Amino acid sequence: MASGRKNQLKDTKENNNNNKNNNDDSNTKKNKNDNSNSNSNKNKHTPPKAVALLSGGLDSNLAVRMMQEQGVEVEAIAVKTPFCDFDCGKGCGHRVKEVAIDLGINLKTVYFGEEYLKMLKDPKYGYGSGMNPCIDCRGMMYNAAKEHMEKIGADFIVTGEVLGQRPMSQNGNALKIIENETQTNGKIVRPLSFRHLPLTDAEAQGLVNREQLGGIKGRSRKGQIQLAKKYDIADPPNSAGGCLLTDPAFSKRVRDLYDHSKDTIPDINDVELLKIGRHFRLSENTKLIVGRNKMENEILESLKLDDDIIIEVSNHVGPTCILRTKKQSEKEIETAAATALRYSDSPKGEISNVRVRMGHEKEKKDKELQVSPIDDKLLNELRI
Repeated sequence: MASGRKNQLKDTKENNNNNKNNNDDSNTKKNKNDNSNSNSNKNKHTPPKAVALLSGGLDSNLAVRMMQEQGVEVEAIAVKTPFCDFDCGKGCGHRVKEVAIDLGINLKTVYFGEEYLKMLKDPKYGYGSGMNPCIDCRGMMYNAAKEHMEKIGADFIVTGEVLGQRPMSQNGNALKIIENETQTNGKIVRPLSFRHLPLTDAEAQGLVNREQLGGIKGRSRKGQIQLAKKYDIADPPNSAGGCLLTDPAFSKRVRDLYDHSKDTIPDINDVELLKIGRHFRLSENTKLIVGRNKMENEILESLKLDDDIIIEVSNHVGPTCILRTKKQSEKEIETAAATALRYSDSPKGEISNVRVRMGHEKEKKDKELQVSPIDDKLLNELRI
């Protein structure tokens, strides 16, 4: 009888343990299902997020629209450099703010100043046809986009790059180099040429659909124009190719500036001077900038430094000139005065007075020189 009672208690204890294990298994399954449902709901309600490099040109505009069409939430980065400003009027992003508003996306502006000028002195991957360090420049842009991507928790970076469109920075090898340098391998989505490019993380994770993205490559703009019509973009701009460093004449000025800066890095004031006027190299230490019209004359006045010498024709309409030198020379001042006279309204070959302003604002030392206009042959030899 006691033995039966003992066996009954043992069976009851085992049944209780079995019930407990069954309940634990049931709770585990429930938790797994809850987590699965939670992840499913999260994926369902949280769209992919991307950071776009927006220039204001057509290609990056289209790239963003193609991502939005696939349900991707986009924020944009716009990069300004001393040589490519939104307001430069050269097609290099001067419409970027308007484009961002039209796309309905947030826009962050990043400015590269001194760090860009330092890079330009000796870019790791060299220059293009001018003074354009395209690969190094794109690397700086990628890094800015990467930093913002990590900050906002975005999944990838979007660019308007087209395979084969630009010879230096948009060939397959260059694109790989830029990704390797910036450690963004697999994180760059280029919607316009997507079907010609390797698998990205975004595609592997199912965030974008390859078949719905572009197959454009090369320098033809037909594919972009067709997409512009699809998205009802009226009067589509060209690709954003207004970087001043690709301009042959401007590149000569930049090269001259760096060649004569030696161990120093030019500053923003030096760069702003490059954008206006006629430029002449009088010696290793001295350069002359001559205004071409009233607006440039006013800009030159605003850019002059305390040690600059200002030269103007006294009795005729003429240019404002800046003589920037590390070592004053009377001969070079006379040459600059003769050049100012050459570009004034004074009668050809006539000797006229030219005013020379020297020293700080509080210690002006003005003087008048009588000079003849410079000979055109000598002038052309000095021209940068």
